[in-house]
Formats: sequence, structure tokens, C-alpha cells
Amino acid sequence: MYNYLEKFFHLFYPIFRKWGLGSSLASHLSLMLNSIMLCLLAYAIYVIFRLILVTIMVLIAQKTKTKFDDLLVTNKTAKYIAHLIPFLLIYKSVPIILDRYEYWEGLFGKFVGIYIVVLILWIVRTIFNALRDYLKLKPRYSDKPIDSFIQVIMIVLWAFGIAVIISKLFEINQKELLTILGAVSAVIILIFRDTILGFVSSVQVSINDMIRIGDWITMDRFGADGDVIEINLATVKVRNFDNTTTTIPTYSLSSDSFQNWRGMLNSDGRRIKRHLLIKTSTIRFLEDAELENLKKIQLLTSFIDTRKIEISKFNSENKIDKSLPINGRHMTNLGLFRKYITEYLLHHPALNQDMLMICRQLQSTAHGVPLEVYAFSSDKRFENYEYIMSDIFDHIIASVSYFDLEIFETATEQYEKAK
Repeated sequence: MYNYLEKFFHLFYPIFRKWGLGSSLASHLSLMLNSIMLCLLAYAIYVIFRLILVTIMVLIAQKTKTKFDDLLVTNKTAKYIAHLIPFLLIYKSVPIILDRYEYWEGLFGKFVGIYIVVLILWIVRTIFNALRDYLKLKPRYSDKPIDSFIQVIMIVLWAFGIAVIISKLFEINQKELLTILGAVSAVIILIFRDTILGFVSSVQVSINDMIRIGDWITMDRFGADGDVIEINLATVKVRNFDNTTTTIPTYSLSSDSFQNWRGMLNSDGRRIKRHLLIKTSTIRFLEDAELENLKKIQLLTSFIDTRKIEISKFNSENKIDKSLPINGRHMTNLGLFRKYITEYLLHHPALNQDMLMICRQLQSTAHGVPLEVYAFSSDKRFENYEYIMSDIFDHIIASVSYFDLEIFETATEQYEKAK
């Protein structure tokens, strides 16, 4: 191409010389026309290859069952490859077109070379993005921190690409460049501190299976209480139950404490653990007449009969003085109430009877005796779980008065009631 234009300008050389322009202008005009024609040719190649590559990739995506090629189309991989082909042509043509212009050849060659490096990295990025989206469609990988691994790979590739760009731009040998980077590694570590910590944490999270996408986690320090929707190199995104989003640094998952509810969701029940405070002064022994009245409670009828026989036999065999209730064995209203709660839990249809179920007495406090219910609801859904727990305690609180017990209340509340 250059030779033909040289012959063309050679015909008009006498005219240029007559005007005092000489061969310099002819050479510059030749350079300009060559460059314009090369750009037009490169654009034509881009349009043709873009049409061909995109069409072929769309057709392949439509005919194949796999979703990977569909995701390559979505991420515009073919478009960027079509960009790369004409620039490779330009890069190879620059030494031919600018062979008489050393300065411009070096400058333009560097610019095109740098753009090619960036374009290759961008193509690789679209491929990895398609791979990431494809793996997320697979149930086996849907809960894995794929974003973190893709980001780590891209950081390494971009670091390599930047090293190539710097070496081309300043004509530095890559070995010398790596030596320089090693010398300033402390600064690099300081700049990329969060990235390095995030990478290490991502590996730990993945290997130890500490957290997955879709897990319900609670982390009070960051106000996070909801489902994990994204795990990447720097942050973990949590969609809270009020539909707000909390962003947690990835490295905090390995350095701080958090609660993962996955085990509960995978189990056969959700734990109910709540207590009420019984007023200590209302706890006492029960008389026979009171026991006869409490036998009307169907859940306690057989227990009271059996228990009375056991206690009577023990007191008779040991010749217990029954004039004082403290002597020997007697039933108390708190003990009987505790038994009633246990029986009530055993007959509750919403509780998992195969898991631990107990009503226990905790250490006494200045506010009374804590009576704790420990059981597991079969339904783990939040709204149903809360309804089941509230239903149980509604019944328990309403049952307290039947055993001549009282729930502890502060003096202020009692005073307001008296008024």
C-alpha cells in the first residue's frame, strides 16, 4: 500500500517542488493516507468479524443445551474479541507504515500494544464472569464464594498486565520491574491490605465451610441479621429481615464472632428457650384437698394418683411425722406446675417430640425462681415459630394462677395494679 501511494505522489512531486513543499509534504501526505486507509480497513474488519462472531456464538448458544455459551453472549465476549482482531492488524502494520518515522512508530506502537493488553484482560474478564454466572446456576456451587476466587484471579492477571504495560511504556525489562516491585512490596502490602486479608479470609471461609450464600447469619457488631446474598473478596453482603443491606468486611468473618443459623435450618426443629419468673413467696407445699382439686386437670390426674401412692408409702415406711409438711415427702405447687408444663409440651402438636423437651428450674435470683421451657418447634419458619412460642407461653402464663403461684412483677407495676 505504501509503495503505491509513493508512486502516486511521485507523479505530483514536480508540483510540490514548484510550490516549495518538497518531498517532505508528499511523504507526510502518504503517511496520512496510509493511516486513514489502515483505520478504515481495521474498522471494516471489526464490523465484519463482530457480525460473524456474534452471529456464530448466538447460533451455537441457541442449539446447545449448556448455559455457558449463553452467558458468553450475555457478557459480550464475542464483541470484545472482534475488537481485538483489527488492533492486532494495526499493531503488525505500524512498523511497515511508519518505517520512516521512528518516533511516531515507537509512540503509536506503544499505544496500540497497551490497548491490546487491556483488551485481552477484558476478554478474559468476560469469560470468567460467564464462568462465575454458570457455576452459580449449579446447585453444587451456588452457595460457594465464587466471586472471591474470580476476583483473586483477575487481580493476579491485572497485576501481570500492569507490569507488561509499564515495561512497554517505559521500556523496562520485566525482570527489573519485578525487582523494583519487590523493593516496594511493603507499600504494596499497605495499599492492598484489605484485599490480601479478604483473600486469606475467603480461602478460610471456603475451606472451613464457615458461611455460604443463602445462610442466615447474625453479627451484632455490624448490625447484620439476615441472609447472605453475596460473598466477594472484600465484602460479604447480608440482606436483613427489614430488607436493608449490611456490608461486612470479609476478613471480619475469620477475626470476629458471628452466629450462623444453617445448623438450625438443616435440623429437624427450631429451639424454643424462654423462661418466666415465679414469685418465691408463693411457692409452698400442697394439702390433700388441693391435690384433689388439681386432679381435675386431665394432664395431671394419673401423675397425682401415682405420686400420692409413692409418697404415702415412703412416709409410712419411714414413720414420718405428718403434723408438719416439711417432714417427709410432699408435692409442691411449683413442682406440680413444672410437671404440668412438661406434659403440656409432650402433647403439643407443633413441637418435635423426637428432640429434647424439658421444663427446668434455673438458679434463683432476686426477681424470683426462673422456670425455663426448652423445646423444639417442628416448623422453623420465622412467623410460624414465633406464633408457636407465643401460643405456648400464653397458655403457661394463664395456667399459673391454677397452682396458686404468681409471676414476679416489679413493685411499680404492682402499685399501678393496686390503684
